[in-house]
Amino acid sequence: MQIQVNTSNGVENKDALERWANEEITQSLDRFSADVTRIEVHLSDENHDPSGGGDKRCAMEARVAGRHPVTVTQHAASLDEAFRGAADKLKRALDSALGRQDKHRDRESIRKDGDTLGE
Repeated sequence: MQIQVNTSNGVENKDALERWANEEITQSLDRFSADVTRIEVHLSDENHDPSGGGDKRCAMEARVAGRHPVTVTQHAASLDEAFRGAADKLKRALDSALGRQDKHRDRESIRKDGDTLGE
């Protein structure tokens, strides 16, 4: 599973923040590594005002093999809160999407071996 972290120009300490985000994603979403090929994280300060609240944004997109991407967004007062909120949302969205897929795979057919409809 590849992880790419992008930060906007208004975000300070980019290198440290990118390393931290990469480690956090690896730990929290490791159980999806067989299905998820790539995760992109976008961290931004929307109005670049240090005193403004609720203007930090984290968007995450998970590329799932053979499926449409799963995307979430979280706004918060700090980048940490926005990141953690988005990570929780992404975990729940992947649980939902991949859980349905697994249930579909495990379901037995309504037909028995050799049976066909209409007999």
